[in-house]
Amino acid sequence: MRLVSAGCLLALSISGAVAADQVIPAERQRGDRGANQLGEGIAAYHRGNYAAAMRLLRPLADQGMALAQTSLCVMYANGNGVAQDYSQAVTWCRQAADQGDDDAQFNLGAMYAKGLGVPQDFSQAVNWYREAADQGNADAQASLGWMYSKGQGVPRDFVQAVQRSRRAADKGNAGAEVNLGIAYENGDGVERDFAAAATWLRKAADQGIPTAQQKLGLLFEVGQGVPQDYAQAASWYGKAANQGDSDAQTSRKLRAVYSRPRPSPLGQCNGIDTRHNLIGSPTRDAKLLSS
Repeated sequence: MRLVSAGCLLALSISGAVAADQVIPAERQRGDRGANQLGEGIAAYHRGNYAAAMRLLRPLADQGMALAQTSLCVMYANGNGVAQDYSQAVTWCRQAADQGDDDAQFNLGAMYAKGLGVPQDFSQAVNWYREAADQGNADAQASLGWMYSKGQGVPRDFVQAVQRSRRAADKGNAGAEVNLGIAYENGDGVERDFAAAATWLRKAADQGIPTAQQKLGLLFEVGQGVPQDYAQAASWYGKAANQGDSDAQTSRKLRAVYSRPRPSPLGQCNGIDTRHNLIGSPTRDAKLLSS
């Protein structure tokens, strides 16, 4: 099974103003005109008008406006309106990160974690994730949890992984919710608790995360942490399968839910150990770069 790698996922997107008339308070020092131009540029980005976004945002980035610099980082990383160029993305994110922009710090950490535009360096990734996490950035907190769970850039520490994941999960970060659910399922860093595992997996499943949907289906099939319910199991398997989850797509698993003559013993499902790993490839990790 996969863990939802909240930490290694590059969820590069532009946040901030979404309407042309919005003014970013942090940028008022540069004047309302610049702030409104920033809002117009970000609004153009969200409309998919990347040429206009670049025209509006590039001058502001050149003037040192952090959010504009972060926006250019995202556009170069995703290839929005420009040729995809991770080196340029790193350059712009670093300028904004050095000014304390937490989204830029998170994205810079993600690029170090994946080796995009820079040599892969887990220690640098952790450093930048920590900078952003200390400002309350949920993606960075989730990513730190992932790094601790895998021992990448830090000594492996499941207790720290759970603590970091919980902070992000409490803010609704879906990747952290999955990994927290898996931690409870496995008893990694917390006492094993299938009911808690099901609670956190359902939160992520409701946000459409296929790994959470598949794993929640498994809990319903086996009756761990939830009442055994083959119909619920099939429903969650189906939702995950529709998103391409290879485990849920196994038709044998769906058929077995209805044909099995008696319940499986706790701890196994058709001979498959129900102790699983964390989600291990990028979604916001699972999607490498997303707008």
